[in-house]
Amino acid sequence: MQGNLSIRSYSTKPVSHSHDYHQLVLPLKGVIAISVGDFQGKVAPSECVVVKASQTHLFTAMPEARFVVADMSILPDNLATAERRVFAINQSLWAFLQFVAKQLEQAVNRELELAMFNTFNLLLAEQIMQPKVDSRISEALLYIDSHLGTPLQIKHLASIACLSPTQFKLLFKQQTGLTVMNYVTKQRMEKAQALLSHTDYPLQRISELVGYNELSSFSRSFSKYFGLSPSKFKK
Repeated sequence: MQGNLSIRSYSTKPVSHSHDYHQLVLPLKGVIAISVGDFQGKVAPSECVVVKASQTHLFTAMPEARFVVADMSILPDNLATAERRVFAINQSLWAFLQFVAKQLEQAVNRELELAMFNTFNLLLAEQIMQPKVDSRISEALLYIDSHLGTPLQIKHLASIACLSPTQFKLLFKQQTGLTVMNYVTKQRMEKAQALLSHTDYPLQRISELVGYNELSSFSRSFSKYFGLSPSKFKK
């Protein structure tokens, strides 16, 4: 078995078992309560739990919860060597999981399923194995990543996380290693880089898509971040 992706739900009745292949569980909706190795807790959307081959694990979830489950004969090196059982996935993998879920729920196409698994494996190998993020900060991260083209104010982000602005800034830095606005800038610049590389959008349009109304302001930020202007990068 090279690998397989599926959409699953689980029972509220605790189940304990093991299998001779590795298994990754990535929540799409709801959470899974799981005990595996030295981890005992809940895994939520935008997170992944790794169950290695022959590892006994105990789990339970509400029936309405949905999960992408990856059965794998071989793990990418970053997962195989990591001690962490649960980690936060990046926005690229999270977005791909939405695509996987729609495809698997609509039709059976083994060739497409193999292509999706191969893409999943590549995205998995890019994961930095970041620690499980506090659910309040996770909500803010999801909002930021899906609203990069809009004004992002700390007061509003703090309200999404149900924290005061001061508490939010402190917890955000503890959880991500970046200040709120440094994270926002990082995500905006990386999206701009991708748009410059993979689309023919004019610079003004790209500027707007990453939250800058003024092209000159976007150009300054991009140049400061990457060391060259957007126009030179696009060439």
